[in-house]
Amino acid sequence: MEDYKNTAAETANSEPQVRKKHIVREYAESIIIAVILALIIRTFIVQAFKIPSGSMEDTLAIGDHILVSKFIYGTKIPFTSTRLLKIRDPRRGDVIVFEYPEDPSKDFIKRVIGTPGDTVQVINKRVYVNGKLYANPHEVHKEKDIIPKEQNPRDNTDPIVVPPNSYFVMGDNRDRSYDSRFWKFVRNDQIKGLAFIKYWSWDKENFGVRWKSIGKLID
Repeated sequence: MEDYKNTAAETANSEPQVRKKHIVREYAESIIIAVILALIIRTFIVQAFKIPSGSMEDTLAIGDHILVSKFIYGTKIPFTSTRLLKIRDPRRGDVIVFEYPEDPSKDFIKRVIGTPGDTVQVINKRVYVNGKLYANPHEVHKEKDIIPKEQNPRDNTDPIVVPPNSYFVMGDNRDRSYDSRFWKFVRNDQIKGLAFIKYWSWDKENFGVRWKSIGKLID
């Protein structure tokens, strides 16, 4: 009888421990699943980015938080240049996020101006693609002076032919953007995705939310 009481007491004491272990295991499994799903979404579907500079003003302001579609150009297999299930290639006018060619640890955001095979030339701040003026409605110029191409390529360039699997990109804030005019091209395998919507925007200078920007599509 004494042994039975001891056994019953031990069982009663062990039940809370078993239940506690079971709860801990459930939480751990839920967290692991959530992390895996988040990694899958971030790697293959959509990723959030924050705008750190004014090179895309007035389309994107410093402090804008955006979402980037990672599957529209094809899901990139990590550590390779292979893309799967591509919907379409980047088009002229797309706003893309990519690995900065001169430092892949940094992400840049610019607008596609030239696609593979295009000839791009800047003449007195005006952009010509295949000999025709390409005037994007989002471009702005905040500097009046014209810089000769002998000094730097901001306002004037020689004709530039975009090679295969590469893109010529520029910031909408044309006079204050470090882009393909200076460092040439973005390879297809460096592109992370298409910027499509602002989900948050914080104006640091005025210490306030830009409510009108939230939910605004990027075109």
